[in-house]
Amino acid sequence: MKIKGAFSLVLHSHLPYVLSHGKWPHGMDWLNEAAAETYLPLLGVFNQLAQEGHPPKVTIGLSPVLCEQLADPLFKEEFRSYLEMKIAAARIDKKSFEKLEDEQMAHLASNWISFYSGIYDDFFDKYDQDIIGAYRKLQDDEQLEIITCAATHGYLPLLGEDVCIEAQIKQAVVSYERHFRRKPNGIWLPESAYRPYREWSQPTDGKETRFRPGLEEFLDRHGLRFFYVDSHMIEGGKALGVYLERFEALQKYYQQFSSGYTELKDDFTRSPYQSYIVQSRDEFEGRIHAFIRDPRTGIQVWSGEHGYPGDGAYLDFHKKRYPGGHRYWRVTSAKADLGSKLLYDPDTVQQRITENAAHFKEIVRQILLHEGQEAEGLPIVCAPFDTELFGHWWFEGPRWLYQSIKWLDLDPEIQLMTGSEYLDQIHTHRVVSLPEGSWGEGGFHHIWFNEDTQWSWELIYAAEKKIVEAADKWSDHPDSRIQEVLRQLCRELLLLESSDWQFLISTVSARDYAETRLVGHNLDFERLYKLLTKLADGEEPTEEEWNNYKYASERDTLFPNIDPKWWCSKESANH
Repeated sequence: MKIKGAFSLVLHSHLPYVLSHGKWPHGMDWLNEAAAETYLPLLGVFNQLAQEGHPPKVTIGLSPVLCEQLADPLFKEEFRSYLEMKIAAARIDKKSFEKLEDEQMAHLASNWISFYSGIYDDFFDKYDQDIIGAYRKLQDDEQLEIITCAATHGYLPLLGEDVCIEAQIKQAVVSYERHFRRKPNGIWLPESAYRPYREWSQPTDGKETRFRPGLEEFLDRHGLRFFYVDSHMIEGGKALGVYLERFEALQKYYQQFSSGYTELKDDFTRSPYQSYIVQSRDEFEGRIHAFIRDPRTGIQVWSGEHGYPGDGAYLDFHKKRYPGGHRYWRVTSAKADLGSKLLYDPDTVQQRITENAAHFKEIVRQILLHEGQEAEGLPIVCAPFDTELFGHWWFEGPRWLYQSIKWLDLDPEIQLMTGSEYLDQIHTHRVVSLPEGSWGEGGFHHIWFNEDTQWSWELIYAAEKKIVEAADKWSDHPDSRIQEVLRQLCRELLLLESSDWQFLISTVSARDYAETRLVGHNLDFERLYKLLTKLADGEEPTEEEWNNYKYASERDTLFPNIDPKWWCSKESANH
């Protein structure tokens, strides 16, 4: 039977740098939860599929800052304590329920003991505490493809200096090579946010207008082949969003974009079911491809109200039993409050997983048979999701993925493909220009730049200017102390640039924590810059100044191969 099209599941895995920056409720336990509930369960699913002869062919992004944390000895030490605590808490729950002669709750507590004990055994015995190595082996065995992301998930369209975009991408590539022993082909642009070539000025003040390259040009310079964008970016509609009328600074920024952006005219109908060569000015001769997020499959999996995770039989995320934090209740209904949640029944869940997976496979098949036929060459349905949805937010998600991937692989009309495999087989000639935007609410930059976060960008823009100045002055300085402090200065800038802080502020999910992190990294940056100036002038720093450096360097240890030369102004001029 002839293949009708391809399916590509794309998972984006990322957490901000939380090592030594708090534990609970915000901090280290985010990483512990994601490892226990998502990264390790998915390893189990992918390995099981591979052993059964169904290569999952998932394209999975592991952000550089996440890889640094998962490989850090501190995480491995903290993770052991976390798992032991979860197992002990479940045992306490079980004894309490047994005293109350509540067999159903006691059985659920036993399930939590088994779950976390299994994760413990997998991490320490099966994978030898090496999650990154386990994913690398799957890639080496051609079961999946690992792509990268910007170093600390910096929001690239809004970064003020080209060398800062370059450094985010260069560090990502270097980090990927260190962890996966090859070069990456693909990248997940943080927040799927893109900016074309256009006249640009800082949204905070509108000054210093200049033309800047489209993001595709930065990717091309580092040997990357493809990235992903949301569907509205390819359908010709402008990513206006509902927030432009409410936020004056964002509205001005969009006006700058629209006046400086020239859309290429197509002689074909744009289909979201193929890749495109992205080009925002004629002078760019690279071949960077964009894959398009399919909205139909997206809403089926993303939506807690309309999608599979909102099924009443599934484990509820929000209602937890303290102090252990284990969950014993099911979703019940989309509108049920916490007091109305019914007890979870694991015996009924598999039927719902089976039905949801069958429904999903049929949606993919119908898209490929109908809408996909407008594509040039073999149509492809790309379904990108945050990895943490599967297992952490949606407990049954990994089991659903197993069933869905298996059935898609068994369908003779559908071929599972990674991003690189599709580009190796399909040679598109369709060139498009893309508008500016993201996959955030409203389609533009509102979530990351608004009246509550503008102050953070003022800090970032000031620090970016200083890092270029520092790199130009001192990246070749013979004093080893200056080199070490300069390297830490670069780390603090990368951490300051993380898009997570603006997201957490805008969504109010951990606003105080995000604001503290922004202010803290900026303070460290300023202290280190002052220390560099003093050292370069031949002055001896005070004990307090040197201790500030030592504290930052012992706390923020990521990216051992960072190179301050990446921030030199001549690096930008060379391009």
